[in-house]
Amino acid sequence: MAESPEMTIFHLLREVTVEYGLRQGEFAARNGMHPTDVRALISLLDAERAGTDTTAGRLGERLGLNSAGTTAVVDRLAHLGLVARVRDTRDRRRVLLVVEERAKELGRAHFGPLIDGATALLGAFEEHEKEAVRRFLSGVRDLLGDSGEER
Repeated sequence: MAESPEMTIFHLLREVTVEYGLRQGEFAARNGMHPTDVRALISLLDAERAGTDTTAGRLGERLGLNSAGTTAVVDRLAHLGLVARVRDTRDRRRVLLVVEERAKELGRAHFGPLIDGATALLGAFEEHEKEAVRRFLSGVRDLLGDSGEER
């Protein structure tokens, strides 16, 4: 029985996420990191891109870690020179996590060709096609977020 177009797309998405996860694992191993450290860096970079300050508590919530686990991740990343703890200039009681330039350089060296290839691929899409891709991926992301809340 032939697979529906929707299931074919879903299986392609699964293949992409598995491959991307493997690339993240390679990046972690190559740079002396734990896979959770890579997830933490991605979360911090996403927050930075959105203009959102991140504390250790907020990072822990995003990663589903307790306080001790979050401290261990931040300590590892700080020890590697990838993340810095800085005092919030608006509230000196708060400590913010900031991704160091070195982490961005390592990420660009590893993921740059993939990013460049994907953006070039999308550049060939019509605007309505890009909007469909954006809607689909945002919807799947939201479904994943909803399913995480039910745990």
